[in-house]
Amino acid sequence: MEVTLYWIILVFLVVEFALERWLEGLNRRAMSPRLPDALRGIYDEAEYARFLAYKRDGGRLDAWSSGVTFAVTLVFLAAGGFGWFDGVVGAAVTHPVWRAVVFVVALAVVSTLVELPFDYLATFRVEERHGFNRSTRATFWADAVKGLLLTVVLGGALMAVVTWIYTLVGPSFWWMAWVVLTVFGLLMSMFYSNLIVPLFNKQRPLPEGTLRRRLEDFARGVGFRVRDIYVIDGSRRSTKANAYFTGLGPRKRVVLYDTLLDELTEDEVVAVLAHEIGHYRLHHAVKGMVVSFLHAGLMLWLFSLCVGRPELSLALGGREATFELGMMAFMLLYGPVEAVLGVAMNAWSRRHELEADAFAAARLDGEWLVSGLKKLAVKSLSNLTPHPWYEFVNYSHPSLLRRVEAIRNIKK
Repeated sequence: MEVTLYWIILVFLVVEFALERWLEGLNRRAMSPRLPDALRGIYDEAEYARFLAYKRDGGRLDAWSSGVTFAVTLVFLAAGGFGWFDGVVGAAVTHPVWRAVVFVVALAVVSTLVELPFDYLATFRVEERHGFNRSTRATFWADAVKGLLLTVVLGGALMAVVTWIYTLVGPSFWWMAWVVLTVFGLLMSMFYSNLIVPLFNKQRPLPEGTLRRRLEDFARGVGFRVRDIYVIDGSRRSTKANAYFTGLGPRKRVVLYDTLLDELTEDEVVAVLAHEIGHYRLHHAVKGMVVSFLHAGLMLWLFSLCVGRPELSLALGGREATFELGMMAFMLLYGPVEAVLGVAMNAWSRRHELEADAFAAARLDGEWLVSGLKKLAVKSLSNLTPHPWYEFVNYSHPSLLRRVEAIRNIKK
């Protein structure tokens, strides 16, 4: 049985990688060297040529990154590396909880180290070559270290709690672990901006002035109470712009990138905020969290049905059944389910984005939102003509042209 599971895992990995590269190829070929008529007035010829060069450079680096990650995983699996490493950890750490924590955290660190050179090249070769990067090497390495420490501390703590519960109650651990992960997710949603963001960025309240008054007036006018409007120093790392909401209930916070304020007019900033408020007023954030928690519960329940089966650990080269090897094998087998759910979630997310656009366009001049979206797309060299299959599988937001068309149809 373990041999069959091994080959199933191997096939899943190969098929997933092949599909990913096929979609990337379709998307790359969908980019025309000539400026399409639909893009005239959004990109000029020079910006469009810059977009093509940026996508080519980024695509090549992504191909190398995913190829190396795939090769390392494949070799490790074929050589029984997961089982071997679990045996090494087990010889040094006998307690089942700490054994699982060390195993998972160590693999997470190795994965991060494999990807780190490509992140460095993406920042200081691709992003810098095309005028996006403002990060220094000191900032990059500081971010990497802090991100790794967060992974070790938070990931290790969660793994310890989940494994400890399993050692106490066995396969019925899943619903208790689900409660723990749900509470953790809620706390992170409420306090992320206060606890995690300050480790990487500085935030300051948006100064008093016409923009703040207009943002507060609009929020009040649609029955949305917001006390905190902050500006984040995104320009420390990139010229790209963004805006988002974070927190729940009384801890809601509007966060505007300083680059957004530099690039957009007040009308356009208000329209972007109206879009974000639309997500909250239409309960997209709550729906998303509920679906995310249900997804976690489904995954844990399925894992609980498999965790006690020694075939999972043996398929990865283990000599005995362990919680951490069983979890690793299950996650590899769960990959196709996760891929299908990811496609469905992206389709749901795209629908929510169009609904939030409609919310904003129905309450403001829709052209404010259109012009703001165009500026953000050009500033970040977004792909305005993705291949339909690539967009269907990977895009959580509709393409710009689709959004513009939908907004203008609302006006009509």
